[in-house]
Amino acid sequence: MNPFELTAKPLESLIMNWRQMTPVPYDKRTVDPYTRCRAILMNGTEFEQVWYSHQLSRHNGDNELRRQVALLRRLEQQQQKLIGALKPADETILEHTIGYEQLAVDLTAGLAQREDNPYVKQALDFALLEDFDHLYRYANLMEFDDRQHAETLVGRYTEIMPGRPTIAHHRHPFDSVKFHIQNRTASPVTRLCVGIITAAEQQTMNYYMNVAAFYPTAWGQKLYREIGMVEEQHVTQYGSLMDTEPTWLEGLLEHQYTECFLYWSAMETETDPRLKGLWEQLFEQEVSHLHFAANLLETYEGKEASQVIPGGTFPDPLRLCGNIAYVRGVLGGTVCNTALREDWTNVNDLSPQADFFRYQGIVNRDVNDVESHAIIQRVIARDGEDYRFETAPNPVPALRDRREDNTQIGRVQGTPC
Repeated sequence: MNPFELTAKPLESLIMNWRQMTPVPYDKRTVDPYTRCRAILMNGTEFEQVWYSHQLSRHNGDNELRRQVALLRRLEQQQQKLIGALKPADETILEHTIGYEQLAVDLTAGLAQREDNPYVKQALDFALLEDFDHLYRYANLMEFDDRQHAETLVGRYTEIMPGRPTIAHHRHPFDSVKFHIQNRTASPVTRLCVGIITAAEQQTMNYYMNVAAFYPTAWGQKLYREIGMVEEQHVTQYGSLMDTEPTWLEGLLEHQYTECFLYWSAMETETDPRLKGLWEQLFEQEVSHLHFAANLLETYEGKEASQVIPGGTFPDPLRLCGNIAYVRGVLGGTVCNTALREDWTNVNDLSPQADFFRYQGIVNRDVNDVESHAIIQRVIARDGEDYRFETAPNPVPALRDRREDNTQIGRVQGTPC
């Protein structure tokens, strides 16, 4: 599939009325978990495009160009509003959060397994274990507050158990900035990967930033606040991987191409016939957006789209599916890793003067104040053990005890991995 070879429609013809922007929501009781995940992913992708184009306009003084970008952005906003309306009104903040974290786990694992750049793959594997642990923490919040098993929401496709403990995720900001890729030498898979994962993690960060104050319990608000801070680290890590050299209009084209690829992937892999038709409709709209961005690039910079995206043929579609074996392998081999400037290393290999320990000493001065730990302790105190959905014992022996939350591994030197 090459979207540059498809026919585009005039952008004005894509303006929707309110009825067209109001789809029938999915049924939270019967929806396939990955249909929910696709809706979250595409919502985040549209959000990234909208804010990128706002920044483009704020860094360019040509009002005619800004008008053209405003038209494109309005259409992207329509798409985002339509996708956001797929979430049913009776789906709670926490139920939707479980979808966010399942997406984070299985999207990251899926991208890592198709990634051909070892450095980018390492970044994916590193954050994967943290999102995996976030799923476990939120699932225990759901168990404590609602007596609801999160395994039903993830369809048992994704395990729910400790990963690298969230208390070990809190690192100095300097350690989240990585080397950026170079689009001219990176493969199409890598270029798409970096854009996709940055948008997805940014959407998660924004969601937690906005809903934390609306969660109905004080401990839940604290958990969203804590994990939201980790998502900021993830967005910084992934965003720093993006090539810094493209012009604003080259970046606009890249964004549109990524959106086309994701809508096409959703269309190709969706199991719900109604939603499959919706992804097809939005893919066709996005093709027109792509051609429009290509015309802007040619008009204002005298460049052909092929100079920015050679060839243009999509790689294989991105599939959201279970990745239990892969996640277990990464967890068993890298649970004690942490970040160190542009690299990653075992926490036991850090200098005792490392920024990681200094930051931990400030933020986590009293372990009992760390909500990701406290929520597990609450569940254990009430039920005698934490909540998990495991297909086998945790691959890390130190994380198998269901009657005690491990706050040392990946954080305190000398702790067995």
